[in-house]
Amino acid sequence: MDRVPSRRDIGAAALAASLLAAQPVRAQARPVRIAMLLYPGMTALDVVGPQELLAGLAPGSLSLVARTKGAVASDTGLALVADTDFDGCARDLDVLFVPGGDGTPAQMRDAKTLAFLRDRASRAAWVTSVCTGSLILGAAGLLQGYRATSHWSVRDRVLPLLGATPVAERVVFDRNRVTAAGISAGLDFALALAARLRGDDYARTAQLVAEYAPRPPFAAGSPASAGPAITKEAEAILRNLVAGSLAAAEAR
Repeated sequence: MDRVPSRRDIGAAALAASLLAAQPVRAQARPVRIAMLLYPGMTALDVVGPQELLAGLAPGSLSLVARTKGAVASDTGLALVADTDFDGCARDLDVLFVPGGDGTPAQMRDAKTLAFLRDRASRAAWVTSVCTGSLILGAAGLLQGYRATSHWSVRDRVLPLLGATPVAERVVFDRNRVTAAGISAGLDFALALAARLRGDDYARTAQLVAEYAPRPPFAAGSPASAGPAITKEAEAILRNLVAGSLAAAEAR
């Protein structure tokens, strides 16, 4: 068996890939075809967290897709680089993924983006999102009649306007739709999806490689645990995102 490279040799994602590739190969263990949407104002961690854990499934077949190739600025200014555009994206995908972010309302109104998502979703094995990415899927008509989740600030107010049934869970599977709650839920989403694609042991190995064993310093990850004062502060930060998402959903 080939030597497994050390962490000094390669990054965490590549290390995960090499570790998992060393396991017995199953008939279905071909590279997974994944397309992850980038757009101005996305939340970078919505993309980077899942990408880190799913990259080992998709050596050479994970694409970061945007309207045009090149750098795309996130909602905090960090840029991610799209390696392909809508026309160049593979037509048949195993996983179509949409992140959330402050740019969500604009994407909910963007005809070209919505048309791209509808086309690829029509053939994708899994249609997925993290955070307010579910609102973009919903604006494309892809959550009509599905159970779904989103960031807590918009989940119950906006998803019903898009034909979805809101569910207050970290990750929600409904047929081939997989939606995750706010930013940090992207890691849970990626592990849950990896388990569906390659089995529980694969996902457990990826979790261990990432040392994903969260112990947050505060119990403030939901309005219920944070309390009314902290929730009010968070709602002020999120006000424009919520108002813009509501307006975009109501305008459909």
